[in-house]
Amino acid sequence: MKEFFQLLLQLIVPPVPEKVRDDFAVLGASRLQNQSRLLSLAMAFTVPFVLFASDFGTTPAVRYGIPIAVGTTCFICFISLIKDRNASGDPALARQFMVEAAVFSASVCTLVSIWCVVGWWNAAPSLKLFYPFTLAAGSLTTIYCLSTVRGAAILNIVIGIFPITLLMLLSGERIYISAAVSLIMVTFFLFRMVTQQNNQFINLLLLQNEMKALAETDPLTGLYNRRALSVFLEKEIAQEESEETFSVALIDLDDFKPVNDQYGHAAGDKLLVEVSKRFQSICGDNAIVARMGGDEFAILVPRGSSLPHDQIAKQLISALDMPFNIEGHVVNIGASIGVAIWPQDGKTAKELFEIADQALYAAKEEEPKRRLARA
Repeated sequence: MKEFFQLLLQLIVPPVPEKVRDDFAVLGASRLQNQSRLLSLAMAFTVPFVLFASDFGTTPAVRYGIPIAVGTTCFICFISLIKDRNASGDPALARQFMVEAAVFSASVCTLVSIWCVVGWWNAAPSLKLFYPFTLAAGSLTTIYCLSTVRGAAILNIVIGIFPITLLMLLSGERIYISAAVSLIMVTFFLFRMVTQQNNQFINLLLLQNEMKALAETDPLTGLYNRRALSVFLEKEIAQEESEETFSVALIDLDDFKPVNDQYGHAAGDKLLVEVSKRFQSICGDNAIVARMGGDEFAILVPRGSSLPHDQIAKQLISALDMPFNIEGHVVNIGASIGVAIWPQDGKTAKELFEIADQALYAAKEEEPKRRLARA
């Protein structure tokens, strides 16, 4: 039974793919934040008209207390949202905001649902439809605003729409039964639209994520490309207030051209892929490995990395000690490496690349070919 309910929950509220979960939270919270401002203000301004039209047959607590409480809460919410314009700029803050929005909307919906049910039950026949109409206008609008928080949207349907709809269906009056059926159809259509919009939102983020990956990734090796490395490097440089250092290593494979000439470009491509794997195994999550083009690679060892800046070159060269088996051929290959460390070798990306490049070419001129140098 538990598995059945878990499966049902996944069908109704499917999980957001992990790769776009943060983006979905940030963009969804931003959308919800913008729409909630207008919704809160609109609901606050609706209260005087609700008080004017509500039935005198209800108790003062229902007639005045609940609408005033809802209106005051919505106005306070509007002021809060106006002041806090950037709450959704961070994934953690965005998720927190969405949880708070779900709790707040469910609380307000509960108050309005109580007001509607009690008001409908005590109202004169000529005024009964006023309550479900008012509730539907507010609840359906809220459900649409909560489209990026699908669980909260469903909760609002259960709390807001279900009770009054059930009352009207059980009333035995044709006009109320007809109104209840119409409300069910509208709610179903709206939820379907919300679901489709939600799915389109996720698909768009997945597409954007894929396009971003293609723009930042080398298609052959799967490593970051030159453009992505430049972005990471600029982010490191921007943290000038930090006293920690970081380094950039430029790598040029030795004797790569003979592999292409002797075994063909397909073998050369496979060799580049295998070299990339070895570099990644050395660096892991402690450095950013990029292919600059051809047989040129670059490593960015960021602040706080467990990889020692002055030892990275030796480790990378050691990764190439073992020969490669490429299409049945045993291939030995080395590398020349130049390293530049921020800030002593340069404070800008241009300066760091220039120093690392000079160190690389100095290393190439040394014998034997497996060597390293640092400016």
